[in-house]
Amino acid sequence: MNEKIDKEIALDEEVVESASLKGRPEDRRRLSWYYAPSFLLLWLALFFAIVIPLFNRLPDRITIAEEPARLGEFVAERAERLLYEFERIGPKVVGSQANEVETVAFLLNEVEKIRKELRNDLYELDIDVQLSTGGFLFSSMLNMYQGVQNVIVKLSAKNSQRESYLLINSHFDSKPGSPGSGDDGTMVVVMLEVLRQMATSDTPFENGVIFLFNGAEENALQGAHGFITQHKWATNCKALINLEVGGSGGRDLLFQSGPNNPWLMKYYRQHAKHPFATTLAEETWQAGIIPSDTDFRIFRDYGNVPGLDIAQANNGYVYHTAFDTIKVIPGGSIQNTGNNILALARAFANASELYENEESDNSHAVFFDFLGLFFVYYTENTGIILNCCIGVISLVLVGCSLWRMSRQSEVTLGQISLWFLIVVGLHVVGALLCFCLPLLMAVIFDAGDRSLTYFTSNWLVFGLYVFPAVIGLVLPLTLYYTLMPNDKLSHAYLIQMSFHAHFVVLALLILILTAVGIRSQYLCLISLIFYGGALLLNLLSTLHDRGYYWSVIVILLQVFPFCYFCYLFYMVLVVFFPITGRNGIGSNPDLIIALLCAFCTYFALGFVAQFINVFRWPKLILLGLGVVTFIFCMIAVSEVGFPYRAETNVMRVTFMQTNRIFYGYDGTVSHSDSGYYFVYQDRRGLNPLEDSGVNLTGLVSMEPDCDKYVMCGAPCFYFCGGVRNAGWLPREVVSPGEITLELLEKTILVADNKVRFNFELTGPPHMNVFIQPVGIANVTNWSFERKLLDDQDTFKPPYFIFFSYGKDDSPLKFYMN
Repeated sequence: MNEKIDKEIALDEEVVESASLKGRPEDRRRLSWYYAPSFLLLWLALFFAIVIPLFNRLPDRITIAEEPARLGEFVAERAERLLYEFERIGPKVVGSQANEVETVAFLLNEVEKIRKELRNDLYELDIDVQLSTGGFLFSSMLNMYQGVQNVIVKLSAKNSQRESYLLINSHFDSKPGSPGSGDDGTMVVVMLEVLRQMATSDTPFENGVIFLFNGAEENALQGAHGFITQHKWATNCKALINLEVGGSGGRDLLFQSGPNNPWLMKYYRQHAKHPFATTLAEETWQAGIIPSDTDFRIFRDYGNVPGLDIAQANNGYVYHTAFDTIKVIPGGSIQNTGNNILALARAFANASELYENEESDNSHAVFFDFLGLFFVYYTENTGIILNCCIGVISLVLVGCSLWRMSRQSEVTLGQISLWFLIVVGLHVVGALLCFCLPLLMAVIFDAGDRSLTYFTSNWLVFGLYVFPAVIGLVLPLTLYYTLMPNDKLSHAYLIQMSFHAHFVVLALLILILTAVGIRSQYLCLISLIFYGGALLLNLLSTLHDRGYYWSVIVILLQVFPFCYFCYLFYMVLVVFFPITGRNGIGSNPDLIIALLCAFCTYFALGFVAQFINVFRWPKLILLGLGVVTFIFCMIAVSEVGFPYRAETNVMRVTFMQTNRIFYGYDGTVSHSDSGYYFVYQDRRGLNPLEDSGVNLTGLVSMEPDCDKYVMCGAPCFYFCGGVRNAGWLPREVVSPGEITLELLEKTILVADNKVRFNFELTGPPHMNVFIQPVGIANVTNWSFERKLLDDQDTFKPPYFIFFSYGKDDSPLKFYMN
């Protein structure tokens, strides 16, 4: 049998060798170039046939009529009815009647309804409305609050002596102008239904559960801080499920865990009904790439409470807008979240880790779901061992393949190794082009004032960024194979080398990322496992040396990592597409999308794209991709590429009616004006409004005022990073409220060469105070947080104090020396 196989191999070598000597008629054995479009479209079809349906899959909504047959399950229809009532209240801004009175009354009323259904023989239910006052450092500002309300419900088992609680948190306040049905009304009603199911069910639990409906998350996380630092039940909270919404609808994504408590992920894997999570999202969030924050950070930093941070992130276009209403929230989405949270709440409420005070093992978890079908989790330490083993095995497999090539082709191993190093070098060049070409496209479109063309027409990224990435990835090796043909080694072996090159780069990359401590290297691990498995099967069989037959196993096994990487990066793009519309005017958002598409291409098509060189005339195929890219560019600069659509993909511009009064040191008015203060939310600024009929005559930049006034003389609202890029439109406007800063007392301390000022501030529920010493003066003491003065390397003038209040509107009194 072995003798027969050897003869067949020798016959194949003779065919290849004779072909090489006759002007490479070996190419006749390669597929014609016109099969390439079908091959590439096959992978596109897999994306739309597998990835998109699984990504958007939601469970059927359970109705109230079905409840008797499905006792103990989350009922989405009841939660939806509550959401309608929640939405009717309108925008719920801290300090408003809607937030402080109507929404609190709504919550208390619903909890009282649940109390009437409570299994009094099993459970106890306590309600508390907290009124908290405090402050903390938040980024570069001092975040102060007064009279902020939280509605807190504690559900505990009567027969349990444990005083450890699970904390479940969401917020009921919203941004101005938004009813907040998605952010965070969806999670509020999910919590109410979870509370009802747990309070009326006979399913036992050992640890108490605290449902925190906090009333000031949109005000820089004030409600969570008030609870965790001041409430009587806070010290007993040992684990957290934080519920947020960064869009409206879709599946709930677990994007943060821990810290340093991998047991949380073990419970998530065992009990989450619809797993949707990834370490990549966690590391992206914690790196500050997404311009946002959640209450999770407050509970972690101020209460040392580990937990899970979960959010719906689909359709971020309506996030913090008037269009965040129930009509854009699918019932299946509420059911999906409800199923997960109810199952997790019951599991954590019985977790021994809550009352055993298990010590942190100082390690994170690596976790991800595979197309929503199952969940993978392992500790960071396990990942280090796994990564090192797979990385080394991958390099060994490549060495075995090269040795096998030398044995079959009668070319020395040293010569083959030299050729392979050239291929690896060219692949690295291709990898750089894979990233550089999409980034170049982003720069060109931005320079031509055509950024955000994909904002509504997301499919444009295929032509604008994905196809250029594929071209860049394959081009160096294509030129090498066509311009410098190798007559001593079969073309099939050369193509295998290009696959091995990608394999080796990933193996080295996983070792480097593991050493650095980046857990998202599991992406490399997935690629290595599936291609390494294909290579091992080909080596163990004769397919490795039988022309292109090895490619069959490679293609079959590449379906799995391709689908996963497309699924993963599609999720990231779904999150980032809307973010680019509120990322500010100061940076090019297309660079972010181009970079994400390049990463997706490199991981999803890193092996698949190399098959382009299996076809005849690969340069023609790449030229065809270039032509398609050009066509997409033409579409992008047409009306199709106009970013905005009414109600669904809106243009965001923040503006405030502003009265400015500037006083001199002696108290006289030096300048007074009024107008609209604009903060540009995206790269295009107000350019799209030029032909809209909006009168922008006189619009000027705020930057010239930055050299004359504190904070450019701008009334920025608690985040002030884009002041220099803001705009000022002089107009006669009527301010909706009045602010009074009264100097109560001025005391000159001659001996200390100091002056002490006592002030009283009154005004609307949201106010900023900026303090900028003039000349050689400096602030030596005040009634605010001392760290702002003591840590001069971090906090520099002008000092920024944000102050807001809920029910307590008493004046803010402060002093400074």
